[in-house]
Amino acid sequence: MNDNRLGASVSPYLRLHADNPVDWREWGPEAFAEARERDVPVLVSVGYATCHWCHVMARESFADPEIGELLRRDFVSVKVDREERPDVDASLMAAASAFTQQLGWPLTAFLTPDGHVFFAGTYFPPSPVGQVPSFRQITAAVLDAWTERRHEVDANATAIATAIRQGADADRAARDGDDGAEPRLPSVDSIRAVTDQLSRAEDTTYGGFGGAPKFPSAPLLEFLSDVAADGDDEASALLDRSLHAIRSTELTDADGGVFRYATMRDWSVPHYERMLYDNAGLLAVAGAEQARGIADFLRDTLRRGDGAFVAAQDSESTIDGRRVEGEWYRLPVDQRGRFDPPPLDDQVLTGWNGLAIRGLAIAGARHGDEGMIALARDAADALLAAHVADGRVTVRSSTSRGASAAPPTIEDVGLLAEGLLELALVSGEVRYAVVARSLVDDGLAGRFDVDPVLAAAGTATGEQPQTALRSGTVALASAAAVLAALTGSTSYRARATALVADRATTGTQRPLGHADALGLALALQRPSREVVVVASDPSEPLRRAARGVRRPGTVVALVTPVQAAAWSDAGFELFEARDTIDPAAYVCHDRVCALPARSADEFRRQIG
Repeated sequence: MNDNRLGASVSPYLRLHADNPVDWREWGPEAFAEARERDVPVLVSVGYATCHWCHVMARESFADPEIGELLRRDFVSVKVDREERPDVDASLMAAASAFTQQLGWPLTAFLTPDGHVFFAGTYFPPSPVGQVPSFRQITAAVLDAWTERRHEVDANATAIATAIRQGADADRAARDGDDGAEPRLPSVDSIRAVTDQLSRAEDTTYGGFGGAPKFPSAPLLEFLSDVAADGDDEASALLDRSLHAIRSTELTDADGGVFRYATMRDWSVPHYERMLYDNAGLLAVAGAEQARGIADFLRDTLRRGDGAFVAAQDSESTIDGRRVEGEWYRLPVDQRGRFDPPPLDDQVLTGWNGLAIRGLAIAGARHGDEGMIALARDAADALLAAHVADGRVTVRSSTSRGASAAPPTIEDVGLLAEGLLELALVSGEVRYAVVARSLVDDGLAGRFDVDPVLAAAGTATGEQPQTALRSGTVALASAAAVLAALTGSTSYRARATALVADRATTGTQRPLGHADALGLALALQRPSREVVVVASDPSEPLRRAARGVRRPGTVVALVTPVQAAAWSDAGFELFEARDTIDPAAYVCHDRVCALPARSADEFRRQIG
């Protein structure tokens, strides 16, 4: 008998497990009700479609009929795609941190029928390896505790759930101002002093930070870019060395795409999966050649026919009948065509696409590459057509099989809003800014569905700090800060400050995971400066001079006279009466504007 229920899933990761002898269920109240009725624990296995060690554990354990029978008899087994359900993943990761600091995927968690974790780990091998027990040993120990020491299980589960709830409540109170304290950003000096911490952590031999494994850490590099633009030469040099290490080593493939991480300190032996979010994040800081290589990878490998980008490319491929990690990537480019490329995780994720739109818009403007901006526009149009309705994100994840039932998260709202605003500013198309404004208003109102299992268990954590992916909370705050400059609404700026103040303060001591908040805090501590360049001619020197301007606290918009009038009509007050002189650049400080600059030299003088 096989009662596996994953065959109809939208998630490609779940469908990879549809033929397992394990009777997998999808995450939801029904699985926990079954566990309650049978009085058995719930095994939750979390991974994603391009995760190498997830594949390994699946082959070693979940394809084993004996293990399948054991799990059928003694557990209710649930599969979760961490890309589709980041809310569930964040909650389980928070609980797993009570048992191990080596967090990652696959994540293996054991829960009570009430949804409380009482034990968790990551990958477990089929046989013991050193101090790591086998998966069979783990399940036997869990069952022994469940049947013989239930009071200990319940006490541990309750304590972990209580800790998660208290942490989530504290985060919410700090964000919303419910703790009675006025949100306070860290000082500019304390933010810039983080560069000294990063310099001390730099690997001066091979570049990057720390030892093995080595990650590209795009949010950390963007923070260095922000501090460098604020006039810090040390940050600029550190950024350049880090980017050079990424682009000149095995971490970057011959086609320009960047792998998730390197397993060795010298950036060799990559973990070969290639994620949309790593590459999209690096676009915002990469130099011209590196950015064009990444954009080519997005266009040629991850882009769908409708313009949206899929989530990732796998680390494994089939070579001469063998499923192997990395071998296809190690082939010379001219020989790769002899074999099928590694498969794609074909989910279109709203937030990750927002990050790609943002990166392509920033890089396209900085490097004068209209092709990148066109890619951003196509992706935005695809998302607006399929994932957004009436100014709200309605779909987090979709594939050719349809839309997932997983609810949109703050990651989706924040990252898409920020990406649409960047695209609007470089393209001049106000329609993207109008949708972004609606998304920000919706996000600031907190209209996010809480998963019913997590809600009942009291273990919904909200978005947690991340090291590889720009935070949706920070992105929402960043979009609000931009809207403050465009509309003159001080409430947007106040909400942006409230969203990032606590994260940024923590980041001055622990920048990894909070670097994006530090960058936005630096911008919010600087006086607001708004730049509107009006020119009908795309080759106008004024436009070229302004495209590369990116500094903390400065918002730059490039429009034609007709577009300026459209922005004004849509309620963006910065553009009022900006359609009468062509060409002209208006440089404003807190919305007090100098006389319009009519030449590139005059603009450079005003901008400083």
